[in-house]
Amino acid sequence: MKQPEEIFAQMVSEGDVALYQLKRHARENGDKVFIHYGETGERLTFRDVHERSLDIGRMLKSLGVTRGDPVSVLTSNSLLAAVAMFGCWQVGAVYAPINFNLRGKLLSYQINDTGAPLLITDPTFRETLEEIGPDIRPADVVVGPASIKGAGEGEIQLPNSRVHALDSVPGTDVKLDDPELGPFDPATIIYTSGTTGPAKGVLLPFRWINQYAFAGRSQWTSEDTIYCDLPMYHVGGAYALLVKAVWKGNTVGLWNRFSPSAFWSRIRECGASAGILLDVMIPWLMSAPASPEDRNNTLNKVHMQPLPSNHHEVAKRFGFNFVTCGFGQTESGAGFMAIIDEFGDDTGTPPELYKGLPREQLRASAEASGRLVVSGDQPLPPGFMGRPSPLVDVAILDEEDNRLPPGNVGQLAFRPRFPGLLLQQYLNKPEATLKAFRNLWFHTGDAVLEEPDGTFRFIDRMGGYFRVRGENVSSFEVESLLTDHPDVRSVAAVPVPAKEGHEDDIAVFVELREAGSCTENDIEAFAARQMPKYMRPRYIRIVDALPVTPTNKIEKYKLRQMLAEESD
Repeated sequence: MKQPEEIFAQMVSEGDVALYQLKRHARENGDKVFIHYGETGERLTFRDVHERSLDIGRMLKSLGVTRGDPVSVLTSNSLLAAVAMFGCWQVGAVYAPINFNLRGKLLSYQINDTGAPLLITDPTFRETLEEIGPDIRPADVVVGPASIKGAGEGEIQLPNSRVHALDSVPGTDVKLDDPELGPFDPATIIYTSGTTGPAKGVLLPFRWINQYAFAGRSQWTSEDTIYCDLPMYHVGGAYALLVKAVWKGNTVGLWNRFSPSAFWSRIRECGASAGILLDVMIPWLMSAPASPEDRNNTLNKVHMQPLPSNHHEVAKRFGFNFVTCGFGQTESGAGFMAIIDEFGDDTGTPPELYKGLPREQLRASAEASGRLVVSGDQPLPPGFMGRPSPLVDVAILDEEDNRLPPGNVGQLAFRPRFPGLLLQQYLNKPEATLKAFRNLWFHTGDAVLEEPDGTFRFIDRMGGYFRVRGENVSSFEVESLLTDHPDVRSVAAVPVPAKEGHEDDIAVFVELREAGSCTENDIEAFAARQMPKYMRPRYIRIVDALPVTPTNKIEKYKLRQMLAEESD
């Protein structure tokens, strides 16, 4: 097995800055399709994407965006978001995507916290932005093409911003110089849920993107086609799929959203051989009637997050030769990975449809670089994550940051073995940054256990947030928003097992200012106005008083017991 120094040297030799990989392929493989945008049928070559990103860069420069400035991007048009990301980097700006499900206070907070001088959006968000218009102050708002779902009617009117149509901004004569980007230059700001306060913007450098993409792309060759229906405001869609493809020069089949009914027709349309399935996607696909044609597809490498207990059954049905799992996080990247060889030498994907590394080469490459390979018919414990990346040191810590021996549950923490592998900071939150890095460990906030054989498994979150349909949801934000209701005195949000998949649904317990002043239906309607769909509680219970400790901390375990008894 290679030593960490050899693996790091290989990673760096492949190039830290994703923009320069796009430039290389535009120059050397300019006619190859980079993005197959399934929503419209557009097929953009590496040269096309590079040239469009240069147009975005010229537009940004003409409107005064300079090196290091964040640029907010609010759109459900994944192609617009992707080109805008590379366009930001063409002028050394920082790509700062926004969760397009946000609205109201959550949206205005993120726009203001980022402090971007310019926002790129599309007409679909006219009403959403005008609703918060008086509260946000980007100097310029640029409106690009709408998502396939359709656009809002009329022009966006914002009192504090100049609003431009993307195709009308002058800038074609603007000269762009090479921004001379390096591994430690900031590349992106991705927001992640805060457990005791508002969401935090995670500032990530270009080398973070390189390390996040490195292990996965080692399984690909240039002939692999990557399927992506995850949003461009998450590291999964933007960096684990789309940007990762620029190192090997892969084609990416890009759609705006997941569709269980259209999934397999999309795979056929773009010929995808690799992709990601998150939690509820898997039972949705498995719920379709079985067919003799289920294995007649090109998809042979699938990452599953979290790893479901029936991964082998899923792989056998659809012919996935390899399933990967691990631990991925916005702040720390790809800290763990394992490769599950579901078929061994038996046939999974039909040989005439198989793309990428031959199976024996993929296994050998994985083992040489320290990635664990296990057999698909081998029983794996719940939460199995494999072994740590050789690029990081890993510890399981107790409450005083002492290392715990194998077999004990504690908080997962990382130390990078090499520079630039983790987040640089939480934007505008120095105290949170220092707390996360206390005692020279980055604390993930996740409870993990090390097995005696050196593998690790995820146990639970340390508290304070839930995982709902692929989104991290902060209990603080759920409680804070519902407390804005004039009749509500206090709220406690707790997770409950989701009806589908292995993630969470949300239950809230509400204490009113005056008994009978509103109903559970009233709270539900209020949540629908204030929250994106994934954040809305599935269960709402009004209680006379929330149970508290002598120090007035809410005893959430008692609330979970109440739900369990109700279910029984």
